[in-house]
Amino acid sequence: MRCHPSRVDAAQDISENCRAMDYQAGTSGTQSAGRDDQRGAPRYLSLIRSAKLISPAGEFLCVIRDVSATGIGLRGFHRLPSDSAVALELQNGETFELHAVRRQGVDGSYRFERPIEVDRLIREVWNYPKRQLRLNLCVPLTLTTLTQRAEAVTLNLSQQGARIECDAAFAIDQNVRVRGQGMNDIRAKVRWRRDAHYGLVFDNTFSLRELALHAAALQCPQLLEETG
Repeated sequence: MRCHPSRVDAAQDISENCRAMDYQAGTSGTQSAGRDDQRGAPRYLSLIRSAKLISPAGEFLCVIRDVSATGIGLRGFHRLPSDSAVALELQNGETFELHAVRRQGVDGSYRFERPIEVDRLIREVWNYPKRQLRLNLCVPLTLTTLTQRAEAVTLNLSQQGARIECDAAFAIDQNVRVRGQGMNDIRAKVRWRRDAHYGLVFDNTFSLRELALHAAALQCPQLLEETG
């Protein structure tokens, strides 16, 4: 799939934290013997963990449904991208190369490029402080305060906030209003500043589903089309 997202070419990291996911988990860590014979390696069911799927079409949120040493099952909040080679990034930043085996609407099965340690993926070893998934999206924004109006661009976006680039000067803890494609009059606060880069924290966070659909609309609207 080749889509042309409306985003600027320099994109990096995002801000975090979330509301509860729009999926309900079953019993985590349960193995399915019936599916073991079909797939060649034990599958751990009902894992229900959010992750980021990276493809040529963009970066999209998904949920890990089950995993084995050789493959993984994912569910999206919209149709999954049709690219055969993609990457999966966990919340701890660890990335796995995947190859599509089957895709049907929001569900997909993928094969790892090389066998993995399942326990490592399930436990998600953290070498750095834990944070929410960040999507590298560049979206033009307008920031306003009682006395200022400035143009900016997002470098990344998460459920709780965004990292932006802006030439105007804002103070730490200053309240701003954010307007942009799919972001209408969002209230936020400046959490940190480094040169022309700012970290914003939203007053009202996105749900995981809201962020997933917003990201798809920005990068590849075709994924939001209903499947027949």
